[in-house]
Amino acid sequence: MRRAVLSVLVAALGLTSGCAYTVNGTPVSAGVLDIEPPFSSSTPSSTAESDPPDAGTVGDVCKLLTWTDLPYDVQDKSAGPTDTGYDPQFDQSCKWQTGVDKLDVGVTLRFRAGRPITLEQTNGEFDLGDRKVKYFDRTTDTSVQPSCVLVMDYAGGGLGIIVIDGSARFGAICDQGKKVAEVLKSKEPTG
Repeated sequence: MRRAVLSVLVAALGLTSGCAYTVNGTPVSAGVLDIEPPFSSSTPSSTAESDPPDAGTVGDVCKLLTWTDLPYDVQDKSAGPTDTGYDPQFDQSCKWQTGVDKLDVGVTLRFRAGRPITLEQTNGEFDLGDRKVKYFDRTTDTSVQPSCVLVMDYAGGGLGIIVIDGSARFGAICDQGKKVAEVLKSKEPTG
C-alpha cells in the first residue's frame, strides 16, 4: 500500500513540476501607455542659414494624427488624443490610448522644434521619400511593454513615435509605426 501511495505522490509531483514555468520581465501598471523613451537630442547646427522654427510656427503636430489613421477600434473615431503635453522635455507630446483584451495599446508622439531627435540604440531603418526613419524594435524586450520606437527629422525639428501593442492583434508593431510615420510625413507642415 505504501508503494502505491508513494508512486501516486511521485507522479503528482512530476506532473505539477512539469507544468511550472517562469515569466521574465517586470509587471507594468495598468493605465500607463508609455515607456521610458530611448531618445536623445542633437544640438542645433551652427551653420544653419535661418533660425529654426519654434513649436508655435509649426502648429499642433498632435492634430495631424487621428484615430482614423490608427488600426484600433474606438467608439469615437473623431475624438482627439487621450492626453497631450505630458512630456515637458519636448515642445509637443500626445498619445492615443485604448484598451484591447485588458491591455493598453496605442501611439505616443513627441516633437521638438529646431533640432532632431535621435535614438540611443537602433536595430533598423527605412526610407520614407527623402527621409530616413530609424527605429528600435522592442517587441521581444521583456523589460518593457512590446513596442517600436521610431524617429525622423520633421518640420525643421525632430519627431519621435512610440507604438505600444502587446495584443498582437494589429500586425507587426514596427509596421504600425511605419504607417504612422507615413501619415505624418504626408501632412508635414511647411514653413
